[in-house]
Amino acid sequence: MKKFLTTLFMTAFVLVMAHAGFGMTINGAGATFPYPVYAQWAYKYEKLKGVKLNYQSIGSGGGIAQIKAKTVDFGASDAPLKAEALEKFGLIQFPMIMGGVVPVVHIKGVGPGKMRLSPEVLADIFLGKIKTWNDPAIRKLNPGLVLPDKNITVVHRADGSGTTWIFTNYLDKVSKEWHAKVGTGKAVSWPAGVGGKGNEGVSAYVQKVNGGIGYVEYAYALQNKLAHVLLKNRAGKFVAPTIKTFQSAAANADWAHAPGFYMVLTDQPGEKSWPITGASFILVYKVQKKPETGKAVLAFFDWAYRHGAQIAMKLDYVPIPEKVVRLVEATWKKEIKDTKGHPLWK
Repeated sequence: MKKFLTTLFMTAFVLVMAHAGFGMTINGAGATFPYPVYAQWAYKYEKLKGVKLNYQSIGSGGGIAQIKAKTVDFGASDAPLKAEALEKFGLIQFPMIMGGVVPVVHIKGVGPGKMRLSPEVLADIFLGKIKTWNDPAIRKLNPGLVLPDKNITVVHRADGSGTTWIFTNYLDKVSKEWHAKVGTGKAVSWPAGVGGKGNEGVSAYVQKVNGGIGYVEYAYALQNKLAHVLLKNRAGKFVAPTIKTFQSAAANADWAHAPGFYMVLTDQPGEKSWPITGASFILVYKVQKKPETGKAVLAFFDWAYRHGAQIAMKLDYVPIPEKVVRLVEATWKKEIKDTKGHPLWK
């Protein structure tokens, strides 16, 4: 009898652990923009649930390529796919986190939040038109700042990147010349500068080069103690990148009427809005050939929505609003199924 009960208990335990995904590894790849928060969520989730998340921070372009190639369980991209592309590849996307892309500088004696830049001047710097830090256009914006007669070194991403997509989407909106010559993309033909791989690479390059300017996700600016700029927003106010200014930019986004959750948050109205705000998205297949893995992926992101907000805010990301989470999970229930047509999320 004792042996029977032990066997029964062990069988039940194994079934419960299997149902919970205990011991499972889920694999994802893509955007570097949300990597710091995904890493913290993964660490906490594995301790709580015994499910490991293996996430490759390779850039949005790589994440989209890998999910299309079906070499990962989910892809991650800061550049959302339009509804037609999602339909073509049998994917759905949903927003997972929001944050800001931040221009950062390395100029001796210039600390965080000390330099002011306008959209036009920022675009002209990255176009290679403004070449030195004491250029009259920069001095006009910063009358109280001592600016050196030093060449500007532009640092941009060398890899396909959603961070680049957000940044160039902004420049494309605020500069007619940028729109005509460069445009928007995960990778563009840069008019000036040197490349670094990932937010990590850009951060490291800017730190090394006196006179450097680059753009990174805000968490990297904080972690690496880089000097962010104040940027003039659509309302004409110079604002700093903070969780409140990111929230202001995201406040009026109409997710309910965004086909496939396609939403761009750059150059939003509002006196307190940070102008280079963006969302990061997850991509999964509508039809899950490995339903248990698919369930484990959704369970992880459900947990992150419901229990990961404090972790996100400590890293200066903006959690997805509850009303948007409800829209997302309703989409999971409706659209994500196994090969027999049974819903994966209930």
